[in-house]
Amino acid sequence: MFPFAWTIIMASNSTADIYRFPPKFSFGSQFDDNVRHVLANVAFFQSMLNTAVVAVSTTLLVLFFDSLAAFTFAKFRFPGRNALFVVLLATMLLPAQLAAVPQFQTMALLGWVGSLKALIVPGAANAFGIFWMRQYFQNSIHDELVEAATLDGCGFLRTYWHVALPSARPALAFLGIFTFVASWNDYMWPLIVLTNPDHLTLQVALSTLNRSHGVDYSMVMTGALMAMVPLVIVFGIFARQFIKGSTEGAIRG
Repeated sequence: MFPFAWTIIMASNSTADIYRFPPKFSFGSQFDDNVRHVLANVAFFQSMLNTAVVAVSTTLLVLFFDSLAAFTFAKFRFPGRNALFVVLLATMLLPAQLAAVPQFQTMALLGWVGSLKALIVPGAANAFGIFWMRQYFQNSIHDELVEAATLDGCGFLRTYWHVALPSARPALAFLGIFTFVASWNDYMWPLIVLTNPDHLTLQVALSTLNRSHGVDYSMVMTGALMAMVPLVIVFGIFARQFIKGSTEGAIRG
């Protein structure tokens, strides 16, 4: 908890207080002034709205596509399933920076450079989420349950929606929080592809504080603290799913 407390201390003091030696470990009275300076120099709420749109859209798409693909890999047999899954896992070995150039070229061909679609669509699915959900489906859903749903007349999508998803709520909660935080904090790809000042995400917008004011740590820490609040709220809402031990829709004896 010390890094969070230290962030609050720096955000509530002036830059001169931060540079003092010995360090000042008490809260200051400059927080309101620092907030006003951040709001005056950065389109904070517009950037936060852009980031929220990207993070929420990406999270919903990842939860749907990753869980759907994972349920297919876990419970349905089709030619080339194992080989395709190995190829999928191999993509996790490649650093994301290698995909930046071809991904940017693709966005340019689609005419999406500078728009939020360039952030949402490429992040709609990922190999880690598919791997994570596949492992969970294999361990939490018995084959007999899928066979019983098929005998009752459920097709693939109905089995996925009424059997698989209710049993995987803890895994979906983890994947949702993981994806939301990663999308909210993403900096490299938005910095590359966003060219419209009205579409900047929060992390890119806050990075302009360094260029405009030198290294004003009190203002930078205030912006970082303000950007952290939505993440704390999201985690507080969904954290209980982490410790949920029972699964819905499981076989009962």
